[in-house]
Amino acid sequence: MKIVKYFAAISFTLISIFSLAQAKTDGTTSEKIKVWGNCGMCKSHIEKAAKQAGASYAVWNKDTKILAVTFDASKTNNQQIQQQVANAGYDTKDFTANDKAYKALDECCQYDRKAAAKDTKQKQ
Repeated sequence: MKIVKYFAAISFTLISIFSLAQAKTDGTTSEKIKVWGNCGMCKSHIEKAAKQAGASYAVWNKDTKILAVTFDASKTNNQQIQQQVANAGYDTKDFTANDKAYKALDECCQYDRKAAAKDTKQKQ
């Protein structure tokens, strides 16, 4: 009976150590980024832009305006992903899309811009 307990304890310890070591060395990072947009087409464009910037996983929620991304930190980073999304015409937490890219979006995708919201707040 003692042998079974020892075997179970050793197995549990080894599995735990192996799992922790793997999580620390695989180099992936998961982050959430605020991205302005409106509709399903926005979702498609935002996720595509994030993946073009190197994200292995990108899902944007149109209700919360949050883009969840996973990426290999040795190949890309949060700022590069945000820049690519902004280049596609969508304002992010840290980057504002240029007017040309924003105006090129379909009409349904033209959201209330974060810069316009800031200007309105400052005038009040």
